[in-house]
Amino acid sequence: MDYDVVVAGGGSAGLAAAVAAARLGARTLLVERNGLLGGMASVALVHSICGLYLLPKGDERPALANEGFAAEFAARLIAAGGTAGPVRMGRVAVLLQRPVVFAQLCDSIAQETPGLEVRLQSEIVAAGAHSITAACRGRTQEVTASAFVDATGDAVLAVLRGAPCEMEPVSRLQRPAYIFALAGVDTGKLDDHGRLRVARQIAQAVKEGALPAAALGAHLRESAQAAEAFVTIDLEGGPDFDPLDAACLTRLETEGRDVAIRLAGFLRQKVAGFGFSYVAAWPSRAGVRESRRIVGRYRLEAGDLERGAQFPDAVACAAWPMELRETARGPRLRFPLGDEPCGVPLRALRARDDEALFMAGRCISCSHEAQASVRVIGTCLATGEAAGLAAALQVLHGEGDAAAVNAARAKHEHR
Repeated sequence: MDYDVVVAGGGSAGLAAAVAAARLGARTLLVERNGLLGGMASVALVHSICGLYLLPKGDERPALANEGFAAEFAARLIAAGGTAGPVRMGRVAVLLQRPVVFAQLCDSIAQETPGLEVRLQSEIVAAGAHSITAACRGRTQEVTASAFVDATGDAVLAVLRGAPCEMEPVSRLQRPAYIFALAGVDTGKLDDHGRLRVARQIAQAVKEGALPAAALGAHLRESAQAAEAFVTIDLEGGPDFDPLDAACLTRLETEGRDVAIRLAGFLRQKVAGFGFSYVAAWPSRAGVRESRRIVGRYRLEAGDLERGAQFPDAVACAAWPMELRETARGPRLRFPLGDEPCGVPLRALRARDDEALFMAGRCISCSHEAQASVRVIGTCLATGEAAGLAAALQVLHGEGDAAAVNAARAKHEHR
């Protein structure tokens, strides 16, 4: 089968890329290994959409960082009743979301987009210059295309195509998260003071040996759903942490569930407001924050984020601070030095040595520190749309420069 554009990975970035390409008129195939779209927001229960908004100033209402598909998706998610917010959290603003509604919206958008085909429960296992092979249940299918977008998060398609990638040493990789949902919670007790109280009780239980050390950094946040809370546990991963290794990932999943079961029991038995709580949802997989990054035509650096660098070929805006999670003891936030958010150049979304390969999401061309900003969902929606437009423009018109990408986005906004 022949397509104009193939997108690998159906998370926030991949959905945005596929929809953008198809809306421009490209015959587009989206390949996703899970049984639902949405990526981390659906399968890992990442319940807060970061990077949608500029850093708020004073008491002003948060303003969107990116127009286009990111703004459209946020508006439709709000209209579907799947959110709360935007919510101010210190110097940032996030949109709290319900993973079930997020996944439903992804389905709706994909199904209503002419020219877009979706293949769930399928994984790309081989690639040629103009083709990919997708596998499902032991069956394979080869399709051809003129352009490709890697939105897998792990740069899987880039590796199969032989494009160069890089990855940080184990000691510096962002640590993974394990998130689960608790229902039956008196969320009125989860204000700022309530969360501090719970954190102190967890810390004391760890000190006394009643909870494992991995529970120490657990963070609780009220859901957009009544009587529900999400619990986030950051996992160390161990000295041999490798987010690309099956044995390591298996340990992460089992450790995450074990810690979660013990923590849920402790909260129910010992903490006010959780007496009738129970685990309502496990994630389908732990939330890996960082693995491979594809070498592009420009490498976005920490200094770019800090000074709010502007680029002539900017196609997206990175408005989230660098959220470094190199340990399981919580984030280190590095904010920009001024008020300007950093632009994301189209060159960072194009593979250096592969004319047909574009990338979006957390595997774009950037440093370890810069990736700690651009990996969040709001920014992934924006880079995904830009990569999809650039790929489609290259196939349909022979060139997809930044001016054409931005013009195509603006044209869609004002239809």
